[in-house]
Amino acid sequence: MTRKWQRGFYIILSAILLSLAVTLVDAFLQPDYVPKVLVKIFFFLMIPLFYFGWNKEERPLLKKLFCLNGKTMVQAGILGLLIYGVIVGGYLCTKGFVDFSQVTATLQEKHGITGENFIFVSLYISLANSFLEEFFFRGFAFLSLKPYIGRKLAYIFSPALFAFYHGGMLAGMFFWWVYLVLLAGLFVGGCIFNYLNEKSESIYTSWITHMFANFAINTVGFMLFRIG
Repeated sequence: MTRKWQRGFYIILSAILLSLAVTLVDAFLQPDYVPKVLVKIFFFLMIPLFYFGWNKEERPLLKKLFCLNGKTMVQAGILGLLIYGVIVGGYLCTKGFVDFSQVTATLQEKHGITGENFIFVSLYISLANSFLEEFFFRGFAFLSLKPYIGRKLAYIFSPALFAFYHGGMLAGMFFWWVYLVLLAGLFVGGCIFNYLNEKSESIYTSWITHMFANFAINTVGFMLFRIG
């Protein structure tokens, strides 16, 4: 195995183990929401930042990840609005024959999310959580990985990991066929985020789009919790 592929294997293994660590802490320790957020910050932000700081070759990429590009930001915002409409519209069109009651029950039982704290949780999910995931899944598990294993493999690995990570959180909320559709949607969404970042070489574009997707999901959440 060449040094190039060794580095790629290290990134792949690290990304899998870090995402698995967050999932296992959530599943077995079941911490309250604030400790859960701190765990995610440690595994999805601090450890990858250490990787970028430790490897001098990766430091220029780290700087690029936080560069602003006005044109791509506007495009990401427009795409985000379209995604918002698709998600909210999809819920409105399917709520008549898809049972969403299990969603709120699972959120309360597994994650401690209720109608009382949902406003604060939704703000964190839309703004901060989306940033953590974009930095980890796109910055670390795609843009830093792509030079070592190639574009095609990186395009498969990053969104697949993104989908499986969220699959653990969505388990038990939906009928199996809805669950599979959501996993496929997460994979496609991950590919779209990769494309946005590849064009801009920054995580800000996918972060904006991801934010709008979370805004849409949280809008559905407000409807399910009957807030407002």
